[in-house]
Amino acid sequence: MTGEGPAVSLAAVTKRFGDLEAVRALDLEINRGEFFSIIGPSGCGKTTTLRMIAGFEQPTEGTIHVGGRDVTRVRPYRRSVNTVFQSYALFPHLDVWENIAFGLREARRPRDEIASRVADAIKLVRLEGREHARPNQLSGGQQQRVALARALVNQPDVLLLDEPLGALDLKLRAELQTQLKDLHRAVGVTFCYVTHDQGEAFSMSDRVAVMNNGVLEQVGAPEEIYRRPRTAFVADFVGAANRLQGRIREADGPGRYIAEIDGIGSRRVGGPDGLRVGTSVLIVVRPEELTVRAEGFRASVVDVAFLGAQRTVRLHSTSIGDLVATTPGAIDAPGRGSELFLDFDDGQAWAVPA
Repeated sequence: MTGEGPAVSLAAVTKRFGDLEAVRALDLEINRGEFFSIIGPSGCGKTTTLRMIAGFEQPTEGTIHVGGRDVTRVRPYRRSVNTVFQSYALFPHLDVWENIAFGLREARRPRDEIASRVADAIKLVRLEGREHARPNQLSGGQQQRVALARALVNQPDVLLLDEPLGALDLKLRAELQTQLKDLHRAVGVTFCYVTHDQGEAFSMSDRVAVMNNGVLEQVGAPEEIYRRPRTAFVADFVGAANRLQGRIREADGPGRYIAEIDGIGSRRVGGPDGLRVGTSVLIVVRPEELTVRAEGFRASVVDVAFLGAQRTVRLHSTSIGDLVATTPGAIDAPGRGSELFLDFDDGQAWAVPA
């Protein structure tokens, strides 16, 4: 991809299906060479957005640029993008080599060039020795790598991935997340990845966009999305969160406030700029920040779940309500029915408008 500016740019893009507004006035830029993910619940508009970038859907309003070129009305095969789907869509009657070579043959590339580029793609996705296997002779992970190689062999400027790991088991998904991240670094192509799995997106992405009801709620680095959500939806959707009711009592500097938290009292918290005094807020405290202290607010243990690397402890406080905390799995958690004191550091609490 040549030129300056973002790899992909969407300006005021809206998509309607009859009376349903699937995407609403979306402004989004994806930087060149970055691994960018779009997450959100089912029906939020993320796949529709990906399909519009690919050219499989036309926006009702707005414009789409890829590499600085307006492709809003350009057919999919004339855009410098390729898409990898969850189903992989491999040709069952073709072997690995022929599946990967298909796009190059359709483009009528020279035979020597096809052979060289297919060989490089097979090596890139670590499928040496499986060139003549048919798709039904491959594992799910191997099929996914064939689909990736088939897309990358065409040397697109942007690779679009629509939940490509969704059909795989948990362990294989974790392995392929690492391989995808390594593959992205090796080829330097812009990746745009759509998934409902926030952990999957966070483990691989440079930046993440969170969508809800066709609207872009927040875009940022994974840690920023997790630690500094801008809305109650993002705070709730991304990871587990204790949501405490409160009000802004006064500003305490840029992005810092003194909040009155129900059942706890006055605490210094962070939050998005511009929260006004008197605003009702939710104070977000992540489970790993809630710890047992010598003093604090009293709670009783409702249940403990062992999850290997950590234990999840469900608690109830008469002054605050239901809470959740996590502890390392190697550390014994208090038993069900135990009474204890909990607290959190002010710097780990974050306010969002209620």
